[in-house]
Amino acid sequence: MPVNTNPRQLQLLDEVRNRQSASVEQLADILGVTLQTVRRDIQKMADAGLLVRFHGGVRVPSATVENLGHTQRQVLHAAGKARIARAVADAIPNGCSLILNIGTTTEAVAQALLKHRGLRVITNNLNVAAILSSNADCEVIVAGGVVRTRDRGIVGEAAVDFIRQFKVDIALIGISAIEPDGSLRDFDMREVKVAQTIISQSREVWLAADRSKFQRQAMVELARLNQIHRLFTDAAPPAPFDALLREAEVQCVIAD
Repeated sequence: MPVNTNPRQLQLLDEVRNRQSASVEQLADILGVTLQTVRRDIQKMADAGLLVRFHGGVRVPSATVENLGHTQRQVLHAAGKARIARAVADAIPNGCSLILNIGTTTEAVAQALLKHRGLRVITNNLNVAAILSSNADCEVIVAGGVVRTRDRGIVGEAAVDFIRQFKVDIALIGISAIEPDGSLRDFDMREVKVAQTIISQSREVWLAADRSKFQRQAMVELARLNQIHRLFTDAAPPAPFDALLREAEVQCVIAD
């Protein structure tokens, strides 16, 4: 069930995610609110599946092996993703070719592209295809393969082989985690293999990632920052990512 999160609750989620777990007392001290307020916020986040409660505290629902559910990811940092989507859409010219991969941020970008003209979009995301199919000036090409029921992403060797047929102007990819060693990571090896093929078949690679992806952990390496041309995010990247982006010569666009 969708849940509306206020800035304090988003900060609470960030604090727990950075620590993997936290006590109610820690969170009340960090946020400067009462224990009762923290308990209410925790209950709301737990009911939405964003956090898991235990006696005296709360933890993230998974670590490196499993992502949050699709509906939960749509809720998390939704405002930041919307700003990112508008910034990406502003940078995409009419009449170009794109590949959009799996993720709630790329779905937000698809929504922001509904007024573009002359786009040819290849995707392994049925949600992206459904959104953009309502734009009569956009040709949508859908990869074949195995459909993941949890998020309608298309994965597998058939999707890899399909994407290898194309060379596009821009690949727009989402990611689950950006780690301090400069690696971009995700959870599903099948999804990663498709995304790696998308990168190899694109003249420019743009990464759309909200601030929660920095310092997050995931199991499978998808790429390195030096394979990315532009990063679109919703807040200035913290250390050491600011230095890593400069070293990799990645253009960082902060959506405000």
